Amino acid sequence: MSNNEIIRIAIDGPAAAGKSTVAKLIADKLNYVYIDTGAMYRAFTLKVIEQNIELNDEERIKELLTHTKVSFKATDNGQIVYLDDVDVTKKIRTAEVSQSVSHLAQLGEVRKDLVVRQKKLAENHSVVMDGRDIGTTVLPDAEIKVFLIASVDERAERRHAENLKNGFSSHLEELKEEIRERDTRDETRKESPLVKAEDAVSIDTTSLEIEEVVEEIIKLVNNYQKK
Repeated sequence: MSNNEIIRIAIDGPAAAGKSTVAKLIADKLNYVYIDTGAMYRAFTLKVIEQNIELNDEERIKELLTHTKVSFKATDNGQIVYLDDVDVTKKIRTAEVSQSVSHLAQLGEVRKDLVVRQKKLAENHSVVMDGRDIGTTVLPDAEIKVFLIASVDERAERRHAENLKNGFSSHLEELKEEIRERDTRDETRKESPLVKAEDAVSIDTTSLEIEEVVEEIIKLVNNYQKK
């Protein structure tokens, strides 16, 4: 197999399972393009909130999409997320966005629009893309598919630590409840529900260090390249 062949790595899983952290490290190690689909949904959610649009007002939200640009820039200090060319990397991680994003992600028109954008981003590069419907909807033909899982308690602890690190107020028990509710919404939504692709490899990250998860996925890539 040629080293120049495009390889797409799809990483799915529930909220706070470690998808973004793992995906960034893999992209860095393999020199692939990292595409944070969650950040795309978060950035658009931020715009909806700032425009004071109701989260169930699908017509106004659909119209807003046509005037919205979300882009990324890789830097030595991590990836920067731009909303209409404005850096919103920190703002999309606020509690208000976290609590609202899954409501917006349930809307069919939003998912259809962003899925088209995500597919386009993965056309000409080897990529690592993480989200909740990458292996099933966005990149169903991805060469590598992984589904990360972890206990609710573990995921809440991770999100709690991340919030505190970023200077946001955080309440562990509230986070546990929010994650349970998020899981239910993601798994039962009509458009592209959270589900493991039949050909995806499951990795339980509860008792693993991040580097151990990264190495497991890189092994999958190496084995694929040897075929």
